Amino acid sequence: MASPSDIAKFPALKSLLCSLEEFPDVSDIRRETVTDKLKECNSNCPDTRLKFLLETLMTHLHNFVRETNLTTEEWGTAIEFMTAVGQKCTSLRQEYILLSDVMGVSALVDTINHPPTNGSTPSSLLGPFYTEEIRNVEEGGTIAPEGTGEPLFVTGRILSTSGEPIPNAVIDTWEADADGLYDTQHADYSEPDHRGRLKSNDKGEYSFRCVVPVPYSIPDDGPVGQLLAKLGRHPYRPAHLHMKIEAPSYETLITALYARGDRFSTSDAVFGAKTSLFMDPILIESDEEAKAKGFKKGPFRFLEYDFVLATKEESEKARSKLREEAAKNA
Repeated sequence: MASPSDIAKFPALKSLLCSLEEFPDVSDIRRETVTDKLKECNSNCPDTRLKFLLETLMTHLHNFVRETNLTTEEWGTAIEFMTAVGQKCTSLRQEYILLSDVMGVSALVDTINHPPTNGSTPSSLLGPFYTEEIRNVEEGGTIAPEGTGEPLFVTGRILSTSGEPIPNAVIDTWEADADGLYDTQHADYSEPDHRGRLKSNDKGEYSFRCVVPVPYSIPDDGPVGQLLAKLGRHPYRPAHLHMKIEAPSYETLITALYARGDRFSTSDAVFGAKTSLFMDPILIESDEEAKAKGFKKGPFRFLEYDFVLATKEESEKARSKLREEAAKNA
């Protein structure tokens, strides 16, 4: 029981105790009554969106428990699993994002929040390896040391949905190395590698050098990897190059370009690959052209891809339409 000194220290607690008679009676809870009683307990939540989200979540969770007749042991296993997921997280590794990804939740949230908008470039997953620790790269510069993989030159334009160039768009790009590992996965990680930040020029053009991406396994040495193994699923992602593009008044685009023909392109472990984002870099063998692009010698791969950004207004209009359609079908 709260002591008088506790009540004096915490005015909110005093207010709470004074209004206890308004709380629902939650004694003798049964499987048929617990959900409604929980909703009553949360009925005074001033944040209507939070209240709605939690009520919906708990209703589904309670129904799941009732429908499956969940055992105490099974629920204990679930709690142990979620605990292990949290313990695996560090400043450089986000196991919860990984869990969200492999369960298809990240892809679902992405499709709901970034519907097709007037021909804008489709979005894709941010992934667990994005970091703000990134170095600036000049136009045509490199994000990966030469000799660390098959050279790739990427260029194109940043455009609006009306086809107008967008100058000074901030472009973050990152990829795994030739071994299928991101820089932060290496034990001796000390500075950003295979990632860089650049801007589109006055004509909306951008260009940079990197290496041809390779397929790789998501981190499978933790609880998420163990879950995939138990489910009989592979942990591989198709080769891809991440892109994040920002410009004032435009919706931030988070996407990735995927290698066409990759053996994992139709079975991406995190459901991120989209055929509209498949790329076909061409092989150029000329040493002269390679040097003109900043490489020491050929051959190299060349990829040209234009990214189309929707305005914030266009994106919100598309989301509102999607919400209205969902409400009608509810």
